[in-house]
Amino acid sequence: MAKVMIEQLVVASANPGKLREFERLLEPLGVKVCSQSSLGVAPAPEPHETFVENALAKARHASAQTGLPALADDSGICVPALALAPGVHSARYAAAQAGQSQDALNNDKLIQALANQTDRRAYYVAVLVLVLHAADPLPVIAQGLWFGEVAKTPRGENGFGYDPYFWLPDLGATAGELDAVQKNAVSHRGQAMRSLMAQIEARDLLAPTSPQR
Repeated sequence: MAKVMIEQLVVASANPGKLREFERLLEPLGVKVCSQSSLGVAPAPEPHETFVENALAKARHASAQTGLPALADDSGICVPALALAPGVHSARYAAAQAGQSQDALNNDKLIQALANQTDRRAYYVAVLVLVLHAADPLPVIAQGLWFGEVAKTPRGENGFGYDPYFWLPDLGATAGELDAVQKNAVSHRGQAMRSLMAQIEARDLLAPTSPQR
């Protein structure tokens, strides 16, 4: 069987914020990157209770629909005082309301849930899964954790999701106050991507024409 190597990669996400981050983070690989939505692929169901199972399901779905290697991310924020909620439900933590920003609704619910809590520790989780084909028996899996706290008031206009409330004591800023370069250097997704790229290199999965070769 011919060796499968990565020349083009489909990202299994329609989240504009995530896609922007992936474009920047994947640039060193030198592969052609496209989103599943640009290829007419609808999002996969995410019925699982773990990040890795959801990411794997999304990656296999995107690869099956496109015939391309696929990269999927499942990520969220975990708060110990809330038994690690919102967790895998972070993107839809609050019930949707017509005309309302989902990010704003999610943040409002999180702040209300922590109103009487003194423990405001939190961490972002990102799990990345890369499959070379839909039935890949050995997916590349990487994880990143980014530790911080949930602030009581938002700061910063950058990022997305819970970033304006994700306080980083060591930096004296929220994730929403970091620019893209700063964020990718320390974030959960940046950590996971560096781990993923190291595994891709170790397994020699890049096509010979890639700038990395």
